[in-house]
Amino acid sequence: MKLRSVAFSLLAASVLAFGGRAVAEVSEITIADQFGIAYLPLMVMQDKRLVEKYTQAAGLGTVTVKWAKFAGGGSMNDALLSGSIDFGVAGLPSLILLWDKTKDTQNEIEGVCAINNTPMYLNTRNPRIQSLKDFTPADKIALPSVKVSIQAITLQMAAAQVFGPENYAKLDPLTVTMRHPDAMVALLSGSGEVTSHFTSPPFMFQELQKSGIRRVLSSKDVVGDSSFIIAYATAKFHKANPKTVGAFLAATEEAMAFINANKREAARIYVKRTKGKEADIPSLMKILNDPDVVFSTTPSGIMKYAAFMYKVGTIKSQPSSWKDLFIPEVHNLPGS
Repeated sequence: MKLRSVAFSLLAASVLAFGGRAVAEVSEITIADQFGIAYLPLMVMQDKRLVEKYTQAAGLGTVTVKWAKFAGGGSMNDALLSGSIDFGVAGLPSLILLWDKTKDTQNEIEGVCAINNTPMYLNTRNPRIQSLKDFTPADKIALPSVKVSIQAITLQMAAAQVFGPENYAKLDPLTVTMRHPDAMVALLSGSGEVTSHFTSPPFMFQELQKSGIRRVLSSKDVVGDSSFIIAYATAKFHKANPKTVGAFLAATEEAMAFINANKREAARIYVKRTKGKEADIPSLMKILNDPDVVFSTTPSGIMKYAAFMYKVGTIKSQPSSWKDLFIPEVHNLPGS
């Protein structure tokens, strides 16, 4: 926590130091996010206009901040490469895949910071399924993006542990791409081909509240503690707009500090942004007080995923350090 506070102070100071000085950077940015409480810092940033606060303080004038919602990392990556968005926020493997794909090109991608560290649960309604060994072709597993989402890669890592490294993709044919809200509805409906859902808070907890829904696997069983979602941008954008990127970092840190100090108000912002109900706030508070749900800009577990993805051939280049994937401004953090 002390390191995060120091990092936030440094970021804020670096941004504020440019106050009053006009800089030729972009006047409009688009930030993309997805579904779930892991994206709460982005919701706080939007609600409190924190990016606008820090771009203004950096002397960038009035910067218009737009927000785009995506169902998965695959479509978000396409939008980032096409220039439709400026900051993508998605599961850790999305960054690794894009870094590998764009390395040493004009569209090279850089991680900006981590956003959230939380376990993910693979839940099922099939009473016959007790472990990964019990899945059959009749059991479809919903997740945000087949083969590329953090749920998909974690499932491959789990399959490698259970069935052997050569069978890491054994469960891939069972996966289907669905937005988390839609997948939860499909799972809880009691009908249809989706009998399982690999998901994140709050959906995984909401599903377990219904009788007959059971957890098969937690990502912590597979990889331990690790960053869940990461913010990233193109190196070209970063080079042309360093103060805008600095403003995004400072806004992210302030949003995280706000969540930790004002969890009930943060829960209300989540309800507001997701068009939820006030009755949801107690359960959201429970999630925010869970010690496994951490909001931090420090990248962690990067090399665990990168090493696996390189070993199975998903990426062609293996980073020597987590810092290879992230902008220098966060290299002082205790990442892994």
